[in-house]
Amino acid sequence: MKLIDKVALLYVRDGKILSTLSKGKDKYYLPGGKRENDESDLETLVREVKEELSVEIVESTARFYGTFQAQAHGKEDGVLVKMTCYMAEFEGQPKADSEIARVVWLTCRDMESVSPVDKLIFADLHERGLLD
Repeated sequence: MKLIDKVALLYVRDGKILSTLSKGKDKYYLPGGKRENDESDLETLVREVKEELSVEIVESTARFYGTFQAQAHGKEDGVLVKMTCYMAEFEGQPKADSEIARVVWLTCRDMESVSPVDKLIFADLHERGLLD
């Protein structure tokens, strides 16, 4: 079994979550990405969100939300993604950067348009009354 180690930002406002569409992909993904070398969760989150959205995470506001695991979208069976999720504030206006084609706000009605691990996260946020 192969495990892809990722860190993601859960930024929820008014029942919607900030999400991204990468260039050449057919599913939306939460902002974030793979850990590099010995980066901490926070270092990974700050770097990836800056690369994707051109905003600065306010590190003092970062709060661990949970860890979710599922089959990795677009990978062969048995390749899992482990998504360590944080809620945090950021400075700046999110805009598509780097490999990102589009920045969007999603709700549970968009569940079929997100990756398997994001579906678990959406369901959890919805259960907690945070996501419409």
